[in-house]
Amino acid sequence: MADFDNKVAFITGAAHGQGRATALALAKEGAAIAAFDVAKKIEYPAYAFGTSEELKTLKAEIEAFGGRCEIFAGDVRDNDAVVAAVEGTVKAFGKIDILFNNAGICAYATVEDMTDEAWDAMIDINLKGPMIVTRAAVKYMKQSGGVIINNSSVMGLRGGRRLSHYTASKWGLTGLTKAWAIELAPYNIRVVSIHPTGVNTPMNDGLAAMEGKTPEEIAEASAGNLLPVPWIEPEDTANLVLYLTSDKARYATGSQFVLDAGLLSV
Repeated sequence: MADFDNKVAFITGAAHGQGRATALALAKEGAAIAAFDVAKKIEYPAYAFGTSEELKTLKAEIEAFGGRCEIFAGDVRDNDAVVAAVEGTVKAFGKIDILFNNAGICAYATVEDMTDEAWDAMIDINLKGPMIVTRAAVKYMKQSGGVIINNSSVMGLRGGRRLSHYTASKWGLTGLTKAWAIELAPYNIRVVSIHPTGVNTPMNDGLAAMEGKTPEEIAEASAGNLLPVPWIEPEDTANLVLYLTSDKARYATGSQFVLDAGLLSV
């Protein structure tokens, strides 16, 4: 796809799940990839995160079909690590055209059981993290324009039981999308948010395990999707990002794009 020839994409949470699928999809279309991931276990929540080995295999997979990829390990809450990765990307590839703010966490807690630590981690990773990454990347993106995709959630457009901290973080990300679209339009930078239903990722598995259930049981209990599927695949998210970062969506900015299998229709 000519839209991505000579483009450079910086992707957070790239080691597995939606981030990895998107990195592979963009690389196959010709984009150079900067893959950023925490690549280790963090204190909250208690499920598996991306690993350094997954980052390495992503790089190897992209290079095997002739693509270009640089990998960076770091936490989106760590300004120094983010700045170093952004500068490393520009040093390696010369610019940043696409930013996919994908890194995020989810966990359950009622409001009465919500700890300060759980609240702070959720807000810091899901909301402050994209701000830190965008702040670092945007000064380079201003030079030639580009696209910022914020991976929100259906919970960034509605409420969720036992998900008040997650819901707040994702609504906040929707709001950032609106504000950044206004602020960055003069620099030819488009900003949109995407809002998937449940996605078949390691986080989906981890959340179910924390509840002592299978992913299928969680999906059946929620019964939210209108189409007869329990969840969507990471590649579905990747396909939406491909469209939104292409010239086919050249005038889309400040908007929310729902990929929910009909969940918000009921």
